[in-house]
Amino acid sequence: MNMDARGSARHFDVPNRLTVPVTRRDHHNGPIRATAHLLEYGDFECPACGVAHQVVKAVRETMGRKLCFTFRNFPLANIHPHSESAAEAAEAAAAQSRYWEMHDLLFEHQGALDEAAIAEYAAALGLDRQRLVREVAGHIYEPRVQEDFVSGIRNGVHETPVFFINGRRYDGPLEVAAICKALRGIMKGEL
Repeated sequence: MNMDARGSARHFDVPNRLTVPVTRRDHHNGPIRATAHLLEYGDFECPACGVAHQVVKAVRETMGRKLCFTFRNFPLANIHPHSESAAEAAEAAAAQSRYWEMHDLLFEHQGALDEAAIAEYAAALGLDRQRLVREVAGHIYEPRVQEDFVSGIRNGVHETPVFFINGRRYDGPLEVAAICKALRGIMKGEL
């Protein structure tokens, strides 16, 4: 079930355009100059985001180098108790140049996002485990995660996952074919 930032299922009047643009500060997978851009606001502990992760993975494989995928943190900590520390762990991994590897591990192991599990993921990725654990425990990347969260609020995000395609909110089906069709429409100038 999609939930808002307070943990309530709701419908909101939301802008259909991205008001906080994608910049080089964001985490990108694929060429930033790609014609098609897919942005997700997600929560590593959200079951719907776990499903979306598999869909996005297939979309990325299908679209290849024509797609730039961007992920922004939107942890719903009041209903997902490990979501904020998981987001901070991804940011700590980014500081060691392994953001996407940690991103994928966190989604693939949503049921195990406590401190011990995150330390194991850091070790499995060959990261400085002690540094990552220390940075997550010290909330070194909390401001970075909060920055993403606030940008989500400004973009009308109140639940997860939320997607934007080339700056326009995508509210279509969470299906590979539908998302690829929308992305190809952008590439052909149809949207």
